[in-house]
This record gives sequence, C-alpha cells and structure tokens, in this order.
Amino acid sequence: MKSIKELYKIGKGPSSSHTMGPERAAKIFKSRYPDYKVRVFLFGSLSLTGKGHLTDKIIEDIFEDVEVIFSSDFVDRHPNTLDFHAYDKEGEEVGYMRVYSVGGGTIHIEGETYEESIDVFPHQSFKEIMTYCKEERIRLPEYVARFEGADIRAFLLNIWQTMQDSIKEGLSKDGHLPGELQVVRKASQLHQKRIKKEPTEIKESRLVSAYAFAVNEMNASGGTIVTAPTCGASGTMPAVLRYMQERHRFDDEDVIDALATAGIIGNVIKHNASISGAEAGCQAEVGSACSMAAAAHAELFDLSLDQIEYAAEIALEHHLGLTCDPILGYVQIPCIERNAVAALRAIDACGLAYFLSDSRKISFDLVVDTMFETGKDMPANYRETACGGLAKKYQLK
Repeated sequence: MKSIKELYKIGKGPSSSHTMGPERAAKIFKSRYPDYKVRVFLFGSLSLTGKGHLTDKIIEDIFEDVEVIFSSDFVDRHPNTLDFHAYDKEGEEVGYMRVYSVGGGTIHIEGETYEESIDVFPHQSFKEIMTYCKEERIRLPEYVARFEGADIRAFLLNIWQTMQDSIKEGLSKDGHLPGELQVVRKASQLHQKRIKKEPTEIKESRLVSAYAFAVNEMNASGGTIVTAPTCGASGTMPAVLRYMQERHRFDDEDVIDALATAGIIGNVIKHNASISGAEAGCQAEVGSACSMAAAAHAELFDLSLDQIEYAAEIALEHHLGLTCDPILGYVQIPCIERNAVAALRAIDACGLAYFLSDSRKISFDLVVDTMFETGKDMPANYRETACGGLAKKYQLK
C-alpha cells in the first residue's frame, strides 16, 4: 500500500477529484508544454459536475491559452478522465496526456509511473496488518511509524494543525456559500447556539456538527482543507477529533496516533476499493471518512485492534449503498450535512465496538470489498453525475 501522505493532502476545495486532481494534472502538462495553446476535454463525472466543482476554472487559471470542453462521453477505465492536447502556432498537435483523477487528489497518467505508485506498506489487507501487529505486539500508530519513517509524526501534526485552522476559519464566517444555491453558512450558528440546561448528548451533537459544518463550508467556498480521505468528506474526521480532544483533554500526540490509525483504514479502502464518489458513490467518500473517524476515535481510547477494526467496519457497513447526488454539482447539498451525520455515526460506531466486538461476524476487509462491488453496481446517475437522486428532483426556485 501507498504512504498515508498520499491520503492526507492539504489543498483547496471544493473537490479533491474534480479540483485538486485536475489542477495537479494541468500543472504537470504545463511544465511539459509551457508555451502552447491547450485544449482540455473533460469526460464522465468531471464533465457532468465540473461547473459546480470549478473544474474548468482551476484549469483556466493555470494556462494562458486554453479551451475546456465538456464532453458527453464516459471513459470505461475511470469516470473522472480528462485529456490534454497541446498545439503549435500552425494548429498541429505536439503533445497529449490522458489523466485519471482517482480520488483524494491523486492522479494516474496513462502509460506513466510516478513516485506515488511506490508501496510503503508491505501488507494489502487489514487482516494482514492486524496479524503483523499482533505478532510484533505493536499498535497501528507504531506500525505506521515503522514503515513510513520518523518524519511521519511531524507530517501528521501539520495535518492536524491544518484541520484545526479549517475549523477555526469556518466557525468565523457567516453569510452564504458561493454558487446558485445560496446555501446559508450554519457552522457559526450551531457553535454559538446555547440551550438552557443543555443535555450532554445534545451538546455533543451540536458541537460535533458545528465542526463538521465549519470544515465543509470552507471546502465548499474554495478554502484550505485536508482530504480525509477526500475534499467532499473532509469535515467528518476533524469534527470527531476536535470534539474528543476538547471533551477528554487528549493532547496532540494522542491525536497524531489517531490520525495514523485512521490513515491505515483509509489506505486499505483506497488500495482495495475506492474513495471516489464518481466511481463508487458517496459510500466511498463519506462512508470511508466515517470509518476512518470511528477508528481514530477508538485509537484515542486505546481500544484493542479487534475493537478498532469493528468500529471501522460498523461505520462503513452502515453507509453501504449511499449515493452521490450533489445538487447542481456543488459540494453543498447533501454533502455538508452528510459529513456531520457521519461524524456522529462514527462516535456511535466506536461505542458499539467497545461492547460488542467479541460477537461480530463481519470483517472490515469484507465490507470494503462489498462497498466497492456495490458502487460498481450503482447506476451512473448515482455516482457524482448530478443526474439522479436529489440532484434530479430538486428544482432551483
């Protein structure tokens, strides 16, 4: 499996696959053909929801002379495909590059191999990882450090600081999110709202939701966030970690351990299935984020490997079949609320795992495989094309 540095990326929203990936691809192509006219074709989900995700804008910001074309075609290998063509002054094609934006800001260039394809971890499944950890008598954060190297903790501390900055900035803003939907920012309202004699469970729901809203509102407005594992699912993990640190006084070293554990969960999903909504629906994005957050929560409380696995499994299992149907292609409705719900579900999943891990029947690896198969079985309308579900039913007033 790859480094978790490929999973956690710092960048600007609103979409890791539709904004960060194409931006990265465009910069590579420009470095190869700096002074040519460029034509970029967007296919599949990139074409159908590219306007709402600002795909064309991010590409136009990079090239001086570029035409972005929204194609009606799908490419079999991946729904997030874009082709770059470079032309000389006579109109002759001098360069071509096909790119697949596979989720989380990661890109694959057809016919090429990059450093990101180098495996860091020798194990391919959670079962293999857990067996190794038990034999070596180590926990998942130690497993991560063993194969990533000593600098991984500094990397994860920077990730955590960026997550906190996203929450802080998101909570400070009011008004509306950009775009035709004119969605009202709600993070500040949730955070500041006070209920007389507020029950603990209501306060938890309010604060966790406020933190998730804060990050996802930052993402939706093009702010800086961390893919965890994607931009569209970037609010779930920070919300759980921030709330748990506040309530239980965990220090940053504890949170770094939790991020390492969550990174392994996300890596297993990315390696064996997908974290792309265009490929497997929102179960692959918010479902994966919920699974990572549940594992992180379990790590904070020093739960056993079996309990961590069960928490991650419960969280992903109960997102199976979740569709990706962003209204008008914006990462706003239902995406923002969905992150808050997933954060709360992650906390509940960890609670169940604490009590019931000795009676479970389903492994995490089995649910990952099931999620990917379910995603492949979904009609394309429900995989980030804005052609089905809420995206189809909603009428802009």
